[in-house]
Amino acid sequence: MSVLPGCAAQRAQEPAEPVARGGHFADKILVKKSQRRLYLMRDGKPFRTYRVSLGIEPEGHKQRQGDNRTPEGRYTISGRNARSNFYKALHISYPNLEDRLKAARRGWDPGGAIMIHGEPRSVRFAHLRDAIREEDWTQGCIAVSNMAVDEIWRYVSDGTPIEILP
Repeated sequence: MSVLPGCAAQRAQEPAEPVARGGHFADKILVKKSQRRLYLMRDGKPFRTYRVSLGIEPEGHKQRQGDNRTPEGRYTISGRNARSNFYKALHISYPNLEDRLKAARRGWDPGGAIMIHGEPRSVRFAHLRDAIREEDWTQGCIAVSNMAVDEIWRYVSDGTPIEILP
């Protein structure tokens, strides 16, 4: 299993407003790690579903930098980067206060820069394209296809809540 370094990307310098078709914006993102699915929700119902890849240690909540786990809990979309190393990226507000306090009690760095992102831009990782679609390969991010991240980008505004379940 190969791991791509740094699914973390720089934060966006320019805000980008999503443009939803037919006025259907997501009012929540729901990720079910055990199902490897991301749901865009509106009024409590999913209107788009995507397959996701997670951190290479997908079981359990992210506790510290380098544990290769995808966080679990309630966060928000706190920014976006159209120039990410991974096509496009939407930043998740991990770590929250509770995550930082738990890590501090143990003397750990909670990590950060958790994103919903597309495939890597670099041709250096072209050989991983098939694995990326079928396996967990990130360092804790939620990866989707480039086509999926384009849709998510359009339907999700900054500040949208995201709930990540086991």
